[in-house]
Amino acid sequence: MEENKTAYGTIEEYILLYPPEVQEKLQAIRKIIKESAPEAKEKISWQMPTFDLFGNLVHFAVHKNHIGFYPGASGIEEFKEKLSNYKSSKGAVQFPIDKQPPIELIGEIVRFRAAENIKEAELKKQKKSKK
Repeated sequence: MEENKTAYGTIEEYILLYPPEVQEKLQAIRKIIKESAPEAKEKISWQMPTFDLFGNLVHFAVHKNHIGFYPGASGIEEFKEKLSNYKSSKGAVQFPIDKQPPIELIGEIVRFRAAENIKEAELKKQKKSKK
């Protein structure tokens, strides 16, 4: 399936662009992200479903043969051993579209990234209060 360039404004609209078997996987990813970082806000950024928590937390997107999951470089580096069965790059990992995504691992990565973003936001707040 080719990446759909249709305009959409919400993650729900994005998910509905795909066949039911892909929608199911995307909904599972969305659900674990929401459970793992309940205070994160949903949005569309860079034409991808995005979760924001004091800045970008994670993105995900459908591609022809995989679902891309984008936790940034720190998320990939921290979990590189657990992600070793998947094709990955500095800030992204590819989950084959014909297999179930590793939901528990995605949750672990999201919790790691949420803690990172919260810590970074607290440090920025402390620096501002010192000025």
